[in-house]
Amino acid sequence: MERTMRVVLLLIRVLAIATITFRIGLCNGIPGWPPLCKESERQALLMFKQDLEDPGNRLSSWVAEEGSDCCSWTGVVCDHITGHIHELHLNISDSVWDFGSLFGGKINPSLLSLKHLNYLDLSNNNFQGTQIPSFFGSMTSLTHLNLGHSEFGGVIPHKLGNLTSLRYLNLSRLYDLKVENLQWISGLSLLKHLDLSWVNLSKASDWLQVTNMLPSLVELDMSYCQLHQITPLPTTNFTSLVVLDLSFNSFNSLMLRWVFSLKNLVSLHLSFCGFQGLIPSISQNITSLREIDLSHNSMSLDPIPKWLFNQKNLELSLEANQFTGQLPSSIQNMTGLKVLNLEVNNFNSTIPEWLYSLNNLESLLLSYNYFCGEISSSIGNLKSLRHFDLSSNSISGPIPMSLGNLSSLEKLDISGNQFNGTFIEVIGQLKMLMDLDISYNSLEGAMSEVSFSNLTKLKHFIANGNSFTLKTSRDWVPPFQLEILQLDSWHLGPKWPMWLRTQTQLKELSLSGTGISSTIPTWFWNLTSQVEYLNLSRNQLYGQIQNIVAVPFSTVDLSSNQFTGALPIVPTSLMWLDLSNSSFSGSVFHFFCDRPDEPKQHYVLHLGNNFLTGKVPDCWMSWSSLEFLNLENNNLTGNVPMSMGYLQYLGSLHLRNNHLYGELPHSLQNCTWLSVVDLSENGFSGSIPTWIGNSLLNVLILRSNKFEGDIPNEVCYLTSLQILDLAHNKLSGMIPRCFHDLSAMADFSESFSPTRGFGTSAHMFELSDNAILVKKGIEMEYSKILGFVKGMDLSCNFMYGEIPEELTGLLALQSLNLSNNRFTGRIPSKIGNMAWLESLDFSMNQLDGEIPQSMTNLTFLSHLNLSYNNLTGRIPESTQLQLLDQSSFVGNELCGAPLHKHCSANGVIPPATVEQDGGDGYRLLEDEWFYVSLGVGFFTGFWIVLGSLLVNMPWSILLSQLLNRIVLKMYHVIVEYV
Repeated sequence: MERTMRVVLLLIRVLAIATITFRIGLCNGIPGWPPLCKESERQALLMFKQDLEDPGNRLSSWVAEEGSDCCSWTGVVCDHITGHIHELHLNISDSVWDFGSLFGGKINPSLLSLKHLNYLDLSNNNFQGTQIPSFFGSMTSLTHLNLGHSEFGGVIPHKLGNLTSLRYLNLSRLYDLKVENLQWISGLSLLKHLDLSWVNLSKASDWLQVTNMLPSLVELDMSYCQLHQITPLPTTNFTSLVVLDLSFNSFNSLMLRWVFSLKNLVSLHLSFCGFQGLIPSISQNITSLREIDLSHNSMSLDPIPKWLFNQKNLELSLEANQFTGQLPSSIQNMTGLKVLNLEVNNFNSTIPEWLYSLNNLESLLLSYNYFCGEISSSIGNLKSLRHFDLSSNSISGPIPMSLGNLSSLEKLDISGNQFNGTFIEVIGQLKMLMDLDISYNSLEGAMSEVSFSNLTKLKHFIANGNSFTLKTSRDWVPPFQLEILQLDSWHLGPKWPMWLRTQTQLKELSLSGTGISSTIPTWFWNLTSQVEYLNLSRNQLYGQIQNIVAVPFSTVDLSSNQFTGALPIVPTSLMWLDLSNSSFSGSVFHFFCDRPDEPKQHYVLHLGNNFLTGKVPDCWMSWSSLEFLNLENNNLTGNVPMSMGYLQYLGSLHLRNNHLYGELPHSLQNCTWLSVVDLSENGFSGSIPTWIGNSLLNVLILRSNKFEGDIPNEVCYLTSLQILDLAHNKLSGMIPRCFHDLSAMADFSESFSPTRGFGTSAHMFELSDNAILVKKGIEMEYSKILGFVKGMDLSCNFMYGEIPEELTGLLALQSLNLSNNRFTGRIPSKIGNMAWLESLDFSMNQLDGEIPQSMTNLTFLSHLNLSYNNLTGRIPESTQLQLLDQSSFVGNELCGAPLHKHCSANGVIPPATVEQDGGDGYRLLEDEWFYVSLGVGFFTGFWIVLGSLLVNMPWSILLSQLLNRIVLKMYHVIVEYV
């Protein structure tokens, strides 16, 4: 009985406790149950939402309906007992980042009603330069505030210093955010994570003293902060620092000694800081460091401080520090090295044998140096190596077989060296390989299916510029699924490689110059639906292409093949399309003008060297993204349409060698970014427009047209112009004296880069512009070195007057052609100042006087033509001039070498020599009777033939018609050029 009573009493107690707990739960929420939202806090969130711009409708769950629990709303986290809002996660993650879904607008002060809020994340949004609300400083319960990459701007409010409970503060990558000083941070004694990267701290000279007062600080990021002052620290207080990033500032000083006294430091980033000198030697025994990035400074590597020898699993980056000579042998004492990055330096020795003894290395990066010699077979000792990059050096010889012992190797890049021999036996042993780049070497051999049988993990295979042959069966199924495949210059043809059909994950495919001679299979275009870069150029592909399938912002290069028929239908989102050097034909109207309401995303369009016909269409309004347009060497007709002025980003325009005519439309003045313009070999007429001086032109070629009138003075505004070709037109007037303002022609450096990058952040591709310049009488095409070419050609016009002395101020000109004009006066006396001239042509003018003595200074001159002028006197003596051909000087009254006419003592041609003949009179050396008899004989023979033809009536009629056609033809020529 007593036992039963005890059980009953125990049950009563349990029930009583449960009842009390249930009543408390009714008021405050029950653990494990969905918390009940506080109405006042729900209303505060709704007010906050009203002022927020939400284009992606991310807050669709935030509704004002009665009974809607705000604790279940997107981004809201409540306390599971009290129901108070503790956290707001209103950021957007990098993995789902979408510009159209970013929050904007204003931040409503209603957030102050959230008294229990301790976590606020508004990162990765776009508040368009709005200032950080100062009321944030009154939200004193906050322990976590993240505004990073949210485009707030202006001055950081000092009231944030009131948030004394903060553990985490991120104000990084904001819109032109700045501070006057950082004193407001000094009171945040609990702060563990501080990220101010990309904030303008140029006026915050106290940055180091303030952050040193934060004893709890674990992570500090002040990269890209425009810091330049750094004062010594008497004592170091932020000894808890684990991560320190001061990269991309401009300290330009010796390395900071106090940094290496931080005993808990694990990760140190000091790249791009302008540090100089040695890595400091310190007395403390630091063993915590795992990552040191000192890249892009001016450090000295020898001697290496001994404390670095004790670091285990160390990742050391010394990239781009201008190191020279040999690798310091003391590196071999750093046996704990995990990563060694010495890329982009000037080491110019062989790779030392001791380097292969660092058997803990997982990454060895030596690219972009001048290492030479061969790789030792000891490379096989680096059994832990996972990433080996030796690209862009001068390593030669065969690839050692021992490289196949690197069973952990995942990334191998030996591109841009001089390796020879074969690689077939080695490649099959690297079973873990994912990325392989052996491009641009002298490797050769025949690869088969067996060579790749073990490479099941291979994702990237780049092997351009070698002499491999790939021999596989038609039904071969590779063991890998590639994302990048580049086999330019391999021998794959003539049949289409059918095994490509199995590679369904390709993002980049380049098979340029591989000898394939076939049509493109229909199934191939299904494969390219996710390819971002496709290059099948320089093959013998033929047939018609109906439709090109590609992902948005992709690159397609099908140039230099034998395709026929009309231009294919292409996606409007294509970024780069090259169909040049083929046999496409027909009108271009449908290609350009179909789907006019869909904006075209093309940056690069090259359709040159085909058989395209019809007028240049007037529908360029939807092509406004174009930066490069090449339609040269086709059969296009008509005017340049007005709508081409919509191409406001156009940098290069090539319309050379078509049948275009008319005046240039004034709408082209809207294309203010034009750098290269080639309209040569057409029928354009009118005057050279004055608005051309408002552009940024580097190359202007209007050769072989019908432009007339004076060269406008506005051309002198083109201070970046380095090639001007106006030859073979009907221009008249004098050379503008303001030509001396063409400063790029006086500058010896590269005026512009003809190579431009196009693409996305993940895939960038280069395009080299080109121009054809007549130099030394020969058409020469320039591409990658175009930025260094300086030339002017005004030949074959009707220009007159004297050659202005100011022209000789264009000191960097390499080619100057003023031939076939009506220039008079003397050759400018300072012509010798143009010391870089290689080609000079003043022929077929009316120049007089002597050749200036300064011309002997033109030591690079290899082509000179002064023929058929009125020049007199002695040819100046110099090694350069006397080695030229006589034809350079004929048609003048000149004497001296290389001509056979000798000069008298005073530098004139002596009179004709006569001889006395035995007192019977004088006889000319040139027998004039010979010429008299020659003339009589020609006259007699001509009339004998002509007379016989005239007697025969049919022949006389034919002869008359022939003479009429010749006269008529000469008349048309005279009318056209006079």
